[in-house]
Amino acid sequence: MVRVLITGAAGNLGSHLARHLMGRVSLDFRLRLMIHKKDLPFPLPESPFVESVKADLASPATLDPACEGVDCLVHFAGVLFAPNPEAFLPTTNTVYAGNLVDAALRARVRRFILISFPHVEGETAPGRLANGTLEGNPVSVHAQTRLKAEQYLFKAYQGAELEPVALRPGMIYGKNILMVDAAKFLAQSRLLAVWKKPTWIHLISIDDFLECVRVAIEKPGIWGVYNLGDEKAVTLQQFLDKASERWRCAKPVRLPEWCFYAVAWLCETFASIFRTRSPLTMDFIRIGMVSYASDTSRMKRELLETLKYPTLSEGIQIL
Repeated sequence: MVRVLITGAAGNLGSHLARHLMGRVSLDFRLRLMIHKKDLPFPLPESPFVESVKADLASPATLDPACEGVDCLVHFAGVLFAPNPEAFLPTTNTVYAGNLVDAALRARVRRFILISFPHVEGETAPGRLANGTLEGNPVSVHAQTRLKAEQYLFKAYQGAELEPVALRPGMIYGKNILMVDAAKFLAQSRLLAVWKKPTWIHLISIDDFLECVRVAIEKPGIWGVYNLGDEKAVTLQQFLDKASERWRCAKPVRLPEWCFYAVAWLCETFASIFRTRSPLTMDFIRIGMVSYASDTSRMKRELLETLKYPTLSEGIQIL
């Protein structure tokens, strides 16, 4: 019997994974969905094999009951769209992740899967692929703090005869994906823009991402860092052009980089004054302008040899 705990189960990707795994629940496969302030975006099935639990990553005492009896933990939880991420990300991305790692160790959770991203290695490209190192030099606070969380996980689990895993997907695309939906809204409103400098990204469809996570949960012997991506890196500009064409919208206008930092500064300033969410932050623009492309050979060997959508040409239909 395997019991899986998903943190951030009420969030965008966490809820996608929860739904993906619902069809597998049985006496031998049980789900525990961890939430904090936000309720699940779907009703729980009437099944003794699925449950929700409330816990707070800032409160270690609440994490022990959540981790009790768990065999595999998938960590999604985080904070997005808040102003001044430089002030809170060292806590939410690193300290809170450390609290969860410590609780998982106390509960002897056999496998801890941290959902990360390739930006933690710093800038990469098709001729210089991200290779899964834990010694990256990222420029954004988002990536710096997530890298520290990865480093803490692998150091804490070292010698414990347990299995630390970091999955680093590139840009996840598909229906009901938060950032893609935002781009579609802006495109339909004739407000979508992108900077001029070509920025490499490595895509993976939501279907293939979820299947990679499922295999990482269930397959014996999974351990270490896995880059997740499809067969061919593209530029952000190419992706947005093709997506806009799919949505029957005009291609995004190209603007100087300073325009995006200016808009992000305005969003953060407004959000700080009026205590609202900030749809853009300067650090989010900073990480968005970093090119990345990954060596996915280990993913293909150990997680998912054949992708449902090998390139954007096949996957464009799900936008």
